[in-house]
Amino acid sequence: MQDWWRGAVIYQIYPRSFQDDSGDGIGDLAGITRRLDHVASLGVDAIWLSPVFPSPMADMGYDVSDYTDIDPLFGTLADFDALVARAHDLGLRVIVDQVLSHTSDRHPWFAESRADTTNPRADWYVWADPQPDGTPPNNWPSHFGGPAWEWDTRRRQYYLHNFLASQPDLNFQQPAVQDALLDTMRFWLDRGVDGFRLDTVNYYFCDAKLRSNPPLAQKDGRPTVNPYDMQDHVHSKTQPENIGFLKRMRALTDQYGGRAMVGEVGESQRALQVMEAYTRGCDRLHMAYSFEMLGPAFTAAHFRQQIEGFFAGAPDGWPWWSFSNHDVIRHVSRWAPAAASPEAMARLAIAMLVGFEGTIGLYQGEELGQTETELAYEELTDPPGLKFWPENKGRDGCRTPMVWDHAATNAGFSAARPWLPVKPPQAARAVDLQEGDPASVLAAYRAALAFRRAEPVLREGRTRFIDLPEPVLAFHRTGPDRTISCVYNLSPAPVTLHLRGAAAGVGPAAAVLAGGGRLSLGPNGYGFFASAAGAEPVLSGA
Repeated sequence: MQDWWRGAVIYQIYPRSFQDDSGDGIGDLAGITRRLDHVASLGVDAIWLSPVFPSPMADMGYDVSDYTDIDPLFGTLADFDALVARAHDLGLRVIVDQVLSHTSDRHPWFAESRADTTNPRADWYVWADPQPDGTPPNNWPSHFGGPAWEWDTRRRQYYLHNFLASQPDLNFQQPAVQDALLDTMRFWLDRGVDGFRLDTVNYYFCDAKLRSNPPLAQKDGRPTVNPYDMQDHVHSKTQPENIGFLKRMRALTDQYGGRAMVGEVGESQRALQVMEAYTRGCDRLHMAYSFEMLGPAFTAAHFRQQIEGFFAGAPDGWPWWSFSNHDVIRHVSRWAPAAASPEAMARLAIAMLVGFEGTIGLYQGEELGQTETELAYEELTDPPGLKFWPENKGRDGCRTPMVWDHAATNAGFSAARPWLPVKPPQAARAVDLQEGDPASVLAAYRAALAFRRAEPVLREGRTRFIDLPEPVLAFHRTGPDRTISCVYNLSPAPVTLHLRGAAAGVGPAAAVLAGGGRLSLGPNGYGFFASAAGAEPVLSGA
């Protein structure tokens, strides 16, 4: 099936934290393979593996030192092949994380590039002379604090790093760099992977003239916690040349058939526009996602703006919507002010996702209603948390290990001390405590995903929003013959609506349809109603 990714459900696995079978406190490929039955039982279509390539792990694998091997922490290429084979046996496709915008400073390419200015890879990274006073060539900052430029004493030049100084940025202006990266993608395609998640996909090119970025007006007039957020990054990323390389990647994946690419758009000012531009037509990315649904905003207007805005700008493009991943506070904790309880928010979240037009992503543990782990400073490993504590606690709180057995050591993740701690509030949501319980969050996820799978209109139908006041989000998903109307209460207080017309309640629901068309949505309640296409029910406020 060439377009399997359209409307698919993709489950993200953070390998360090999924299952440790080697006994070193760090998750591994063998552990993932052993636990794939759990993933398949959810009813998802594919898994996305965060990086497992050789790396010094300064940024937990997002600093790659070899694109065509497996880090010994996680296993071997044979372990990877076994994982792919088992996933395919279970009907799961496998997407791997490709970090192409930068490498580790321990990558052989960088070791050669920094040696001098005349070697064959001298221009494979973004190098620049200092200004006359010795300062960096422009004002670009790093995401992780300080300038995005690091002085190299051998070359007596600065090199660009949008993240850690140990993550130098590749120079995509050089065709040889593009060719080399495409070769690394071909290596994994030949091993049977079904696609790529492309990290920081809009960072490949920077302004060739290295012009400084303009300032960004601050909402409250105060500096932000991270100075990176005080600039409009019009020159340091999201350059027009990027699309040319996306087309080269698409041409490569199209040679294999049935493969898919999703790009992570790191853009705070123009996220929807970049998503649209990168997925438009059939010669760029298959899908793209941004952080627009991974933030604190939790209103009907916000979700409508994202979905409606995307399809208005790119009617032939395709989005991927997620509420959590390895970079953000888990949504059950992030949206706690709007939640009747963590469990109610978890059930509402999956009910919303299965109704959204596009591909949807889940993050490991989300199916358990997992909450953010509270960590002490001395327990942190993440560079942003260590740099910006306590206002920004970093990303470790969403990366703590998966919990399998509440009574086992470290909740069944590892017999050794894990790289991040397993704490009682997280262990209390272990798989074994929810398995077989029809009232559990795990059961709600399985039911919601089964509903989406059974209703083609939820994977393929178009969306038309219904005008209702906050806190109600409502829309019709319509196919050739059938419509499903999706209604959600985004608040911890009950809401009453009126529903007029012939419609039958379908799928999982937390709503009551009484006489006279009175529709009661409990706290964080939701409902799905089926009708013939063109005969959709009319919903209105009480």
